[in-house]
Amino acid sequence: MSMKKFGLILCFLLVNLIFAQEKITLWPKGKMPNSKGLQLKTEEKDGRIVQIKEPELFAFLPPKEERKPMAIIVIPGGGYYKLTYDLGGYQIAKWFNTLGISAFVLNYRLPISPDVKQREIAPLQDIQAAIKYIRKNADQYGISPEQIGVIGTSAGGHLAATVSNITTDYTELKDDWTSVSTIPNFAILVSPVIDLGEFAHVGSRNSLLGENASQEKIIEYSMQNRVTEKTPPTLLIHAQNDKAVPVMNSILYYQAMTKNKVKGALFIFPEGEHKIGITNTSELTDNWKKLCSDWLKTLFLNK
Repeated sequence: MSMKKFGLILCFLLVNLIFAQEKITLWPKGKMPNSKGLQLKTEEKDGRIVQIKEPELFAFLPPKEERKPMAIIVIPGGGYYKLTYDLGGYQIAKWFNTLGISAFVLNYRLPISPDVKQREIAPLQDIQAAIKYIRKNADQYGISPEQIGVIGTSAGGHLAATVSNITTDYTELKDDWTSVSTIPNFAILVSPVIDLGEFAHVGSRNSLLGENASQEKIIEYSMQNRVTEKTPPTLLIHAQNDKAVPVMNSILYYQAMTKNKVKGALFIFPEGEHKIGITNTSELTDNWKKLCSDWLKTLFLNK
């Protein structure tokens, strides 16, 4: 074998090693709550997952010698009817790895799934179970159980805000799982869906609550109404020219945070539309990653 060919093979193996991930089945067999027991297949369309067989976590871990105590669960968006698992999941996880932060991408059940009994709590059950799993197995991953956060984009941002504020444990997990908290230690919301009323992304609202949702249910799942002094520190990122999810969503949430004295920050960029991610067309908007990295450094300073 030539040295050139050997070098190419070695590079290929190294790239795959760097981006290798562990797949974790979230629920024990037969223990997934809110399920009719249908046998579904995971389906993809145009690079998005449109149906989930079962919720899964994908662990992206930096090298042990570079690993920090902090970990984050990445929640892809997609309007609650699909999952942008690559752009809104794997790519974000790999970026966090460059900061020495362990990342776990959650492919959660969609509320439109024919298998779920109560649509609006299915995604919440999955993210709550994910937080419990990572917190309970923190030693295995070399992380702190008290430094576990969430990041969500678009509808994933709504789910991140939901798990930050709804304290009821919907997982139905028993025994030593009951004492494990479902609340993240911090949250990052990128172009998040927050309001399901006046400033709603209608597609997300309809997918989560149904087309004929009551006003009471809309108010209940508009997350600016659920913020309390116990809401974890939160960073909000949004573009002023976002036509899909109006910037007022982030503003309303930050106003509620300020009213309740919740620590956090809000950065609004003039450009970026509903496309803020790891790669951005605007150099100014691309600064969100440095702002995010710097903000994370302010957390847990005394721990």
